[in-house]
Amino acid sequence: MSTFSRHSSTRRTGALAAPGPPRVPHPGIALAVIVGCQLMIGVDTSVVTIALPDIRAALGLSTGGLAWIQNSYMLAFGGLLLLGGRAGDIFGRRRVFVAGVVTFTLASLLGGVAGGGGLLIAARTLQGAAAAVAAPSAMALIAASFEGAARVRALSIFSAVTGAGAAIGMILGGVLTEWASWRWVFFVNLPVGAALTLLAPRFITETAPRPGRFDLAGTFTSTLGMTALVGGFIRAGSDGWRDGVTLGAFAAASGLLGLFLLIESRVEQPIMPLRLFADRARAAAYTAQFLLVAAFFGAFFFLTQYLQEVLRYEPLRAGAAFVPLVGMQFVFVRSVPKFLPRFGARPIVATGTALIVVGLLWLTRLTPDSAYATSVLGPFLLMGMGGGLSIMPLNATILARVPAGDAGAASGVAQTMLWSGGSLGSAVMLTVFGAHDGMVEGITAALAGGAVFAAAAFLAVLALPRTSARPQGTS
Repeated sequence: MSTFSRHSSTRRTGALAAPGPPRVPHPGIALAVIVGCQLMIGVDTSVVTIALPDIRAALGLSTGGLAWIQNSYMLAFGGLLLLGGRAGDIFGRRRVFVAGVVTFTLASLLGGVAGGGGLLIAARTLQGAAAAVAAPSAMALIAASFEGAARVRALSIFSAVTGAGAAIGMILGGVLTEWASWRWVFFVNLPVGAALTLLAPRFITETAPRPGRFDLAGTFTSTLGMTALVGGFIRAGSDGWRDGVTLGAFAAASGLLGLFLLIESRVEQPIMPLRLFADRARAAAYTAQFLLVAAFFGAFFFLTQYLQEVLRYEPLRAGAAFVPLVGMQFVFVRSVPKFLPRFGARPIVATGTALIVVGLLWLTRLTPDSAYATSVLGPFLLMGMGGGLSIMPLNATILARVPAGDAGAASGVAQTMLWSGGSLGSAVMLTVFGAHDGMVEGITAALAGGAVFAAAAFLAVLALPRTSARPQGTS
């Protein structure tokens, strides 16, 4: 527990360093609680994916219905994250953190007992809304509780969990679906949520509430705009790009998101302060984060379908197939703090995104007869290395030089980019998949779309200043 406090020193300066003593009496336990929440949320974005074939059989859902089990979660999550970040600033981040965890746990119980697709989608929507309340406060509590090198180390652990959460969900989903039933992918959250609810008030120091008002107009337009955008891509995948509903959804998305930006530029207390994007490094990090997650989450969805529907893997074996990816991600994300002070974020993240591009392009060569060892394992190792190198420096860049009053907003925007990127990427890749007749042809085309997202992230990384997120004096 003292590892983090020993490295907070008044001698350390730079983007991530700040003078002062440790802000929590038990930093190790506090970090475990914060990371535990992030892991629960990250796992839940994908743990259901492995169970989708069983859910479809049990509840009689269509392919579109299955997509909405995922997208309802991601839409509520991505659409309400900005509001969740603002709520933490106004009411206190620990208080909002606990409220989100409690609601998430109750929603998981509802999902586990759901007897029909409608109730399950409603439970997933409530889970996403609760995650949107808890997640921004989790990241902001890192900034509020740790300083200097301690913050770098805390961010490396937080980033490792963020990056690996989806892949861990694949593994856990396979175990639970194979050994119990699909309902346990929801019930598994109950003991975790209960433990976090009990530990957070005891070990996490509350932040001082900041007087303010909610930007309800911004919340309304951003949520509806993202819903319309992702819904348009989903509709295009099933009904085509000339469909009237598809075109109407895209038109609504354009108008609502444009109105959202106009509102944010004029209100006194915006839910997404546009000044956060005035910093070149932070704007580039936000963009790269959005695009990388778009590539990863869509790829995970289709690779799961490939392993189970084409290679005929049982859920447990399909989940275990992701172990190498998770392992490489953890190894590399833990090594980043050693290199970040010396090189800065740009070369590290550029290397990581390049590895992800290569891994996804390799996967576009999959055929119905491909073997895991020769066609899947290699790309998984590259993607694990790339994710491990990319995520922590991007988070560090986003939190660098953020005023205390904007920490919640900056964290909310970061989580919005993260999870809405996943939702949008999955929707776009589902559209690409739907344009092809054969399953394998559709999957490889969708993975090529993921490679395009990752390549765009690489270009965004080139806009990072050479010294971005380099904490001078830390090790």
